[in-house]
Amino acid sequence: MVVSIFQNVSLGNTSLCYDHPNSCQKLSYPLAFKIVFYLITGNLLVIVSIAHFKQLHTPTNHLILSLAMCDFLLGIFVMPLSTVRSVHGCWYLEDLMCKLHTGMDIMLSTASIFHLMCVSTERFCAVCSPLTYRSRVRSATVLCMVSASWVISTVFAYTMVFSELNFKGAEAFYNSNVRCVGGCHVFFSRGSAVVTSMVSFFIPGLIMFGIYSRIYVVARGQARSIDFLTNQLRTASNRPGEFRYRTRKGTMTLAVVVGVFLICWTPFFLCNIIDPFIDFTIPPSLIDALVWFGYLNSALNPFIYAFLYPWFRKALRIIVSGEVFRRNSCRIQLYS
Repeated sequence: MVVSIFQNVSLGNTSLCYDHPNSCQKLSYPLAFKIVFYLITGNLLVIVSIAHFKQLHTPTNHLILSLAMCDFLLGIFVMPLSTVRSVHGCWYLEDLMCKLHTGMDIMLSTASIFHLMCVSTERFCAVCSPLTYRSRVRSATVLCMVSASWVISTVFAYTMVFSELNFKGAEAFYNSNVRCVGGCHVFFSRGSAVVTSMVSFFIPGLIMFGIYSRIYVVARGQARSIDFLTNQLRTASNRPGEFRYRTRKGTMTLAVVVGVFLICWTPFFLCNIIDPFIDFTIPPSLIDALVWFGYLNSALNPFIYAFLYPWFRKALRIIVSGEVFRRNSCRIQLYS
């Protein structure tokens, strides 16, 4: 018989969420979890930069804009309630709000990796098929990719939560060992853990790994010819070389973004898919910490852009200095 780590223990000095015999216990976690919420506002600067400056209205940046929106919504609607739940171990809202919160959490995490997969595809076209890139990747193409990322992730997440497919096959265990008054537990049975982890992380992650591996091989093979072409054309015009340089630099930057995403979320999804098969013996505190490590990714992206994208640093200076409010500031050239 499995002794669940979720089982409440009655202690004289135990603090409960509610005055109820089956109430969840209040927990005490370090307040450092809240730091991530304050860092998430960096995504607002990415959104304002790309939306305001016309020079940044490119297919790649439109995908980055939508990705930043995912991270921003995560910080506004998901992380504050997750902070309360992590610090106190209690849920003070109704069950409906718990489902809405859980659904949005899954939706935004899934949408983020779908966006990164779209970015990988766009970069593949830019690097591996530069002559047909403009005909393949248009505004309508990007709009379809962004719409599909949002719609698919929304339908998948809320169908899973509201139909309670995440409990299927483990209802008895959940009701006897996990469910309690004042709790909002993100619980997955064996089947739902496999499906959710594969759809939301592992399959898109493997696709992105394959795409960027191919991009690396192609880019490495093109490097010498690109440098030779740049040297030949430099006396006439610097634009071809600069365009090639920006393409390679943008691809490497987005590869770093994808790599950081995979590093931040891989530990959680590994635990998520393993835990049901080892009778839920992974401590909830560890899983909760891994979730916050995944949330950290949303705060890191703006710093990656600031460190690797000169145009973002220039846009940031314009926004902070207030120059963004000047007339025709949207036409400022952030790169030549």
